[in-house]
Amino acid sequence: MKDVREALMIGRNSEGDLVRRPVSPFMLGSAYRFQMSSATSILHRISGSALGVGSLLLTLWLVSAAMGDAAMGDAAFSVVQAFLASWIGLLVLFGFTAALFYHFCNGIRHLAWDVGRGFDLPAMQRSGRLVFVATVILTVAFWAIAFMVW
Repeated sequence: MKDVREALMIGRNSEGDLVRRPVSPFMLGSAYRFQMSSATSILHRISGSALGVGSLLLTLWLVSAAMGDAAMGDAAFSVVQAFLASWIGLLVLFGFTAALFYHFCNGIRHLAWDVGRGFDLPAMQRSGRLVFVATVILTVAFWAIAFMVW
């Protein structure tokens, strides 16, 4: 053993044999197989971050609307409103609602896990697929209703 760090890379597999552990969990493909639980976990974190950024945009829109006739109020609201009404703004809003529904559905999945349900592999795979399907259905339904009302 050349280095003490090399000792940390030695482990045992399920049969009890000594194996060399991968250096990083970010080695998808070469050492790790991409799984439904990894995808849902990574996307849950990404959607949470997107919700934070989207909430700032929503706050900017609301504050500019509340400023009314104050200095630069109408101009600020016009700029934000024009951005949100553009195709890129609608794409951002679509992504925000998709992140919102994904985070919501996956949060319900986590609540089921908190009470001890759905930990076996088939149930975890099924609930992961259900989260993706529910996200698509809720997002498309929301925007279909929004465009009908708009």
